[in-house]
Amino acid sequence: MARPRKFDETHALAAAMDTFWRQGYEETSTRDLAACTGLGQSSLYNAFGDKRQLYLRALRHYYDTTRVEQAALLQGPGPVKSRLREMIVRAIDADLADPETPGCFAINASVEKASSDPAVKEEVLRHFTAVEETLCEAITGGQRTGEITEAHDARTLAGQVLSGYYGLRVLARVRRDRQALLNVVDGMLSTF
Repeated sequence: MARPRKFDETHALAAAMDTFWRQGYEETSTRDLAACTGLGQSSLYNAFGDKRQLYLRALRHYYDTTRVEQAALLQGPGPVKSRLREMIVRAIDADLADPETPGCFAINASVEKASSDPAVKEEVLRHFTAVEETLCEAITGGQRTGEITEAHDARTLAGQVLSGYYGLRVLARVRRDRQALLNVVDGMLSTF
């Protein structure tokens, strides 16, 4: 007799995140979520609650996984401007690698659901704020060492990088010219 598969919540959550990320909230059905997680619909509800609760959990999972990667890069060794550039270039390259890429899940959620769902807005804002905080810490370090100008406070510069980062992620979905996108990155960082 075959042994039943053990439920792996992290795997199921990652699969649901990917499905929401690629299809959006409105286009993702409960049937889609059951298929991608390997759970029956009733088991899906028992494990995660309703579709909205699973969507919020998927956003948190995205936040948790991307924040670790971004923080490791921005807190790593080397010149601060190089680390800032690397964070943005990695995102651009990921977005350009596959014409079918869904882009950034946080941006997608912001556009699709944040204006109509306060909990989604809160999750997206938490994500953007955490990225901005990490950027601010890196820029403050660069100002202490003299690598980055003190003509503007670190918070203002972090907001500029944050806007450029997310703006380029949106632009990369329609403008598939890597060099043009890199020119924007280099132009922005040259003002620091």
